[in-house]
Amino acid sequence: MTVSRRSFLSASAAGATSLVAATAVSGRVQAAGIPEAATMTEATMQPPLVPSTGVDYNPVVTLNGWTAPWRMNGEWKEFHLVAEPVIRELAPGMVAHLWGYNGQSPGPTIEAVEGDKVRIFVTNRLPEHTTVHWHGQLVPSGMDGVGGLTQPHIKPGKTFVYEFQLRKSGTFMYHPHADEMVQMAMGMMGFFVVHPKDPAFRRVDRDFVFLMSAYDIDPGTYVPRVAEMTDFNLWTWNTRVFPGIDHLVAAKGDKVRIRFGNLTMTNHPIHMHGYDFKVSCTDGGWVPEAAAWPEVTVDCAVGQMRAFDFVADAPGDWAIHCHKSHHTMNAMGHEVSNFIGVDKKDIAKKIKAVVPGYMPMGGAGMADMGEMEMPLPDNTLPMMTGFGQFGPIEMGGMFSVVKVREGLASGDYKDPGWFKHPEGQVAFEWKGPDQDAAAAPPAKPKPGDIEMDVVKPKAGSGGHANH
Repeated sequence: MTVSRRSFLSASAAGATSLVAATAVSGRVQAAGIPEAATMTEATMQPPLVPSTGVDYNPVVTLNGWTAPWRMNGEWKEFHLVAEPVIRELAPGMVAHLWGYNGQSPGPTIEAVEGDKVRIFVTNRLPEHTTVHWHGQLVPSGMDGVGGLTQPHIKPGKTFVYEFQLRKSGTFMYHPHADEMVQMAMGMMGFFVVHPKDPAFRRVDRDFVFLMSAYDIDPGTYVPRVAEMTDFNLWTWNTRVFPGIDHLVAAKGDKVRIRFGNLTMTNHPIHMHGYDFKVSCTDGGWVPEAAAWPEVTVDCAVGQMRAFDFVADAPGDWAIHCHKSHHTMNAMGHEVSNFIGVDKKDIAKKIKAVVPGYMPMGGAGMADMGEMEMPLPDNTLPMMTGFGQFGPIEMGGMFSVVKVREGLASGDYKDPGWFKHPEGQVAFEWKGPDQDAAAAPPAKPKPGDIEMDVVKPKAGSGGHANH
């Protein structure tokens, strides 16, 4: 991790001149006033950035991400984003060569408070021009970030500054509005949370955020196919796929909020097990408490943001995922034939004669892919992966686990391990009417962790992926 906050601890000598449009920063004197750009390369959730001055709020935690530090310069809260090429680990065993901000895709979460005056410097280290659009924010037209329409493009090597006052609290995001097909397909996006100026308004104990994005990366390659419109093979939360997505950890009794935005090319029905929840916020604003509606699945269309709240009163390990089943797969080939019901024993013998190690699959479904060790091309992931305490979870893509535990301290987000189920509360095999259900033994845990190590096959060898 490389995060420098030195320059965020003191005010800049530069003046706080109000601008009416996104403006280029040039010249030695002006450049000396730009806040240092913090950067991050780790793909694990960083601790929330608790405010030390100003209005009190409970900070968000970003799945596999972090919050950008800032500095106060007079009445302005200053941030610095750097648009640049990045390398992002999607899960252990696979990385992607993307574009992002400050070392990562997505970029750091920006947090501020309703009423704040924010100044955001944007430096372009990409090979082409860019801009930043503040999706859902109410800003002056000249700060809206649409290249050619509301501002000049930010050319490579240049720095522009955006200035605006935050007129409402809620759940927002940022992304380019220049060569969008390429730049968003390459991972350029970030979360923007504006907290209410009233610290008590809709306050929660734990506040999680993630952005949804999709990529088409052929096995053995590293760069997404940016011209793809519908046939994506990697569906991500914060540019991570299961089993690489952080767990959402909460203490029993906590009031929890989960916020997410969609920058893919299709909608995502996000479903959480174990609870019903109240939809509390959209990118248009807060849903009045009396109007918040109960759900167990909430759809998020392209370009939308959604948030829901619940009280974590049921301990356990609860799945949370997109309910489009193909979106919980990794590196999924879409031209695979359906062999369910086909007896391939005889043909398999013939194929093995010319292809040693060939394994026929799919005749009884695809579950065996979650258990078997199979050779993989370089830089790709198994389609179905991840192990829990009872065996293979057979998921990928947009999937994680909400872990609710008794006795967790406030601010403790460490993985508490697998849930220890009370006696008699695990589904079990029926062995006859004489069996005492309460005394049924729990299933034996499957060795292994939810994170997997992928061993790539060497040329000419029989290497396997170890789940």
